[in-house]
Amino acid sequence: MAEDKHVMTMLVDNQPGVTSRVTGLFSSKGFNIESICGSPTNDPNVSRITIVTAANPPVIEQIEKQLRKLVNVIKLRSLNGPKSVRRELALICVHAKAEQRAEVLRIVDIFRGKIVDAGLEHFIIEVTGEEAKIQAVLNLLKPIGIKKLARTGMIGLIREPK
Repeated sequence: MAEDKHVMTMLVDNQPGVTSRVTGLFSSKGFNIESICGSPTNDPNVSRITIVTAANPPVIEQIEKQLRKLVNVIKLRSLNGPKSVRRELALICVHAKAEQRAEVLRIVDIFRGKIVDAGLEHFIIEVTGEEAKIQAVLNLLKPIGIKKLARTGMIGLIREPK
């Protein structure tokens, strides 16, 4: 069975050690976390953790059952499919000597990115979007020369009813 990327989001108690227990569950069962992002919500007592993992459907089902058993997990939802909005943020530092600047600016414009820092020989670019968009930008910038890269990993929310 093929392994697919699966994005899940959970509301958890905003307490020390909760993220450690969630990641500990993954490591103890031999599951890999491709990305994890956690932050407080509008309720100071609740945090949201979004995890991307790759596994086949029976393993995903097992992971979700195990996560729901954790005391501090309030709610767990899948962010796969059209009922969710998912985004990732990337900060990309690229070489940008005089002869490369116009090309870098064209790529940034095409992908609706922003230049957030500039120097004589570099730009730092901010890009947000689905993982495929981030990867497309990286593929175009790679030949120019990526100096540094930071990515948030996936975050997302379930869509509200229309």
